[in-house]
Amino acid sequence: MEVLREKIEEEEEAEREEAAERMERGEKTMRLPEMQVRKEETIMTPEMLRDLEKKLSDIEITVPDKPSVITKDTIDISKLPLSYQSNTTKEEHLLQVADNFSRQYSHLCPDRVPLFLHPLNECEVPKFVSTTIRPTLMPYPELYNWDTCAQFVADFLSMEPLSDPLKPAVQEKEVEPPKKYAVKPPRDLTSRFEQEQEIKKQKAIKAEQDLLRKEEEERLGEAKNENSDPLHGLRVHSWVLVLSGKREVPESFFIDPFTARSYSNQDDNFLGIESLWNHKNYWVNMQDCWNCCKDLIFDLGDPVRWEYLLLGTDKPQLSIAEEDDDGLNDDDDVENLGKEEEGFDMPHSWVDQISISPEAFETRCPNGKKVIQYKKAMLEKWAPYLNSNGLMCRLSTYEDSECTKTLEIKEWYQNREDMLELKHINKVTGLNIDYFKPGHPQALRVHSYMSMQPENDRVMEFYERARVDSLVKREETPKTMTEYYQGRPDFLSYRHVTFGPRIKKLNLNSAESNPRPMVKITERFSRNPAKPADEDVEERVFLILEERIQLRYHCLEDHITASKREFLRRTEVDSKGNKIIMSPEMCISFEVKPMEHTKKLLYQYEAMMQLKNEEKLSRHQAWESELEVLEILKLLEEEEEAHTLKISIYDTKRNEKSKEYREAMERVMHEEHLRQVEAQLDYLAPFLAQLPPGEKLTRGQALRLKDECLSDFKQRLIDKANLIQARFEKETQELQKKQQWYQENQVTLTAEDEDLYLSYCSQAMFRIRILEQRLNRHKELAPLKYLALEEKLYKDPRLVELLKVFA
Repeated sequence: MEVLREKIEEEEEAEREEAAERMERGEKTMRLPEMQVRKEETIMTPEMLRDLEKKLSDIEITVPDKPSVITKDTIDISKLPLSYQSNTTKEEHLLQVADNFSRQYSHLCPDRVPLFLHPLNECEVPKFVSTTIRPTLMPYPELYNWDTCAQFVADFLSMEPLSDPLKPAVQEKEVEPPKKYAVKPPRDLTSRFEQEQEIKKQKAIKAEQDLLRKEEEERLGEAKNENSDPLHGLRVHSWVLVLSGKREVPESFFIDPFTARSYSNQDDNFLGIESLWNHKNYWVNMQDCWNCCKDLIFDLGDPVRWEYLLLGTDKPQLSIAEEDDDGLNDDDDVENLGKEEEGFDMPHSWVDQISISPEAFETRCPNGKKVIQYKKAMLEKWAPYLNSNGLMCRLSTYEDSECTKTLEIKEWYQNREDMLELKHINKVTGLNIDYFKPGHPQALRVHSYMSMQPENDRVMEFYERARVDSLVKREETPKTMTEYYQGRPDFLSYRHVTFGPRIKKLNLNSAESNPRPMVKITERFSRNPAKPADEDVEERVFLILEERIQLRYHCLEDHITASKREFLRRTEVDSKGNKIIMSPEMCISFEVKPMEHTKKLLYQYEAMMQLKNEEKLSRHQAWESELEVLEILKLLEEEEEAHTLKISIYDTKRNEKSKEYREAMERVMHEEHLRQVEAQLDYLAPFLAQLPPGEKLTRGQALRLKDECLSDFKQRLIDKANLIQARFEKETQELQKKQQWYQENQVTLTAEDEDLYLSYCSQAMFRIRILEQRLNRHKELAPLKYLALEEKLYKDPRLVELLKVFA
């Protein structure tokens, strides 16, 4: 109690000095039951003890009567266990200990808020806070780590602001029911008209004031000083403290239970700590929080910094240096050990063990949905598979505080067949950005667009390793299309296509036969180390309408200019059908290092022929890119309408195919079990029952038993074959009748009737095929089964000696 004594000496007023001195004398001889026992320094007189007892009994502690926000109509108290509705003797003793601790704390620290020790539970029964915690090991790996566990708790909790932000609970005022017999109040003789006029006047004044206030708030806007909070540092909040040491935690940190975010203990948002508790003990912070929580030392075994409630519990030990440990008195250790054994242990938790079903764990949020309102934003969360389109989370941001003007929307998806992961919608600019996970049929990664109509502004990004052409990005405008490549064997890295006006109107069905005319194609290539720089093309431009081809080569080392060459591409024959001969005017070149072979007409002619072929290939590839864009847009529209979700084969609740397969396997196993049971039956029992009991079999009786058993088995095989044949003929006749009916009424049938007919035919053909297979299989196995039974009869221990001569 040294720290408490120093605190009293510093904070007590002058008029209470005499009481403080008596307390100082008393503290040397008396250690409170819940605090650490110290060695007595002086002996207190009976008068001093009575005076101290009277002083402590006069202290009144303000304990919230109704700290729980759970109302009676939300929980059926009658179904709760008995531990919720009453306290055990040990729990009552703990409440008395807590009250005594609270009185001492309030006397020694009058300026601090009352401790949060024993709020009321659902049944209006006071329970100590430590007994509300029951550590439980759950069978879900996601709950083994703090981050995923905290996220699960945050999703499950719904924050409701306290009616009084300064107290953990507020006592609701109960309205007393009116008494049956009471004196009536005097009659009100005021004018109702005057009251109504006064009310109208007050409403008009209030409306005008509200309008002015709203205009003032809008004018201030974001310029308002966020630090001007009148309740700064006074609000009450609870969070989780994770101490360093166990499970490789390097340093202590905080977890906010409503957001699942972690914070360092150096964070400025945490202004101080009043108390800590777990399922074993309760500690009160005795350190100064003038610098928030930055200077706090979380050594809970240090009674100077953390005053604990119970003495005999398993608490962290105080870190003591080795040199100080040698100087401890052995007698003191023995004395303290005896006192610790007399301590009071924390009772067992009164709450039930947490049980979370797989469905509840997957649902997480209450009823599968949770809405969190922020300033100018709203966050919505859903459970998996609750929405048919796979929507899991939506974040909407707004321009105003009333959340009426939407700025942007972000939507997160899961389990989509089209691998859609995130959709970002900007309501101001109209820009939509869709993000896809790996696995899309077209290897699409990002799709940015203003409209889903083709030949509009859009950007498509791809997973280049999943594509044969190594396309990274494609940008499209109404007049151009630009493609970026990476890692191609031909070193192509860029292609830009400029289109002219379309001759006919765009039609998705006729896009293949009505392409946009191409005006210009620009292609760029990366450096090919296998070629000399002055022969390695860096950029080539096909001017289609001008019939020109421009080439620019890579720069040589230590050069600032590159070689260039331009070809005038003409048709191979003129208007009269004469073949055009290559002339020097058809090739204009600039070479950094001129070479003789490049000036020859043959070289230039071969180069121009090769470029003409490459131009055709480039135009064809650009045309295929246009078709691919249309195909992707059509696929995206179909996927958005269908929004099919993926279901794991291990999800037996939702996966119908897996469920049907499992049921089929169960039927097969059941039939196999029946066959095994049938095989274990005594095949001679029905025939042996016809003989007199206890009579020994003769050779003639044995032969008759064998023949009767084989004859009966043969007849059963024939009956089974006839049954399968009858079912096969019945199914065939019904199918023929149905086909005849379809031929007679084919003209008048609707599309729905045709679908039903086709479905019936498909199922009937399936049944006929199965019956045919079973019949053929039965015909193959029947002779083998007959021979197997005959062999068993000859080897049966009851007949083997009598039939040995005939074997």
